[in-house]
Amino acid sequence: MIDVHCHILPGIDDGAANLAESMALLRLAVADGIKRMVATPHINPGYFDNNRQTINQALADLRAQISSEQLDIEVAAAAEVRVTADLMLAVERQQLPFLGSWQGQQVLLLEFPPSHIPPGSDKLIKWLSQKGIVAMIAHPERNREVQSNLALLEPFRRLGCLFQLTASSLLGDLGERHQTTAKQLVQNRVYHVMASDCHNVNRRPPRLTASIEQVSALTDLDYAQSLVFHNPQIITTTLDFQNGQA
Repeated sequence: MIDVHCHILPGIDDGAANLAESMALLRLAVADGIKRMVATPHINPGYFDNNRQTINQALADLRAQISSEQLDIEVAAAAEVRVTADLMLAVERQQLPFLGSWQGQQVLLLEFPPSHIPPGSDKLIKWLSQKGIVAMIAHPERNREVQSNLALLEPFRRLGCLFQLTASSLLGDLGERHQTTAKQLVQNRVYHVMASDCHNVNRRPPRLTASIEQVSALTDLDYAQSLVFHNPQIITTTLDFQNGQA
């Protein structure tokens, strides 16, 4: 399996606090059957001021430790980018790392605030598309406006956005409302990938295997496997899991 959204880089966001926590998460991932992970630290100006330099340094540190411990997993890096007023300028300056590619466009993992969909987000998606970028909307099931009205995602579906399901939402670890919304979106086959969005060992560990069973029960095994095998493989083909940088 390939996990395309996780917070395993040490000490640069609200995920793993240090290298020891990073390695603990990776060991859990290996035990769950995950072979590759794309670290996606937050980029949210004023809160998590990450950039290619901070991400690549943390990635290098983690890769060195993986090699030292001979852990059977490969890692690359991108970012989870919050929709803010600074985003367009960051794109223009080529400051944002991409998750990979999809149908000839670069994939940007995009996060809405948990409370709402920012006004003008559809126009942002159109602008990104003109720049050769397709947005992958992170965990829409956690957005409170979406929870109240699933139809709010329809404009973004029509614009060609990709959608990422967080496994712990579906498993009920984040609450009943998150789970109910996730189930509805799974049954509608809205999602393109499922990822762990893991942050720490106790509260948000990497758990994909159990989620595959849930998706399969709600739809079918082929769709479930497409979320963690086929589609992530296509998206991340352009990433170098050995020596590449964000």
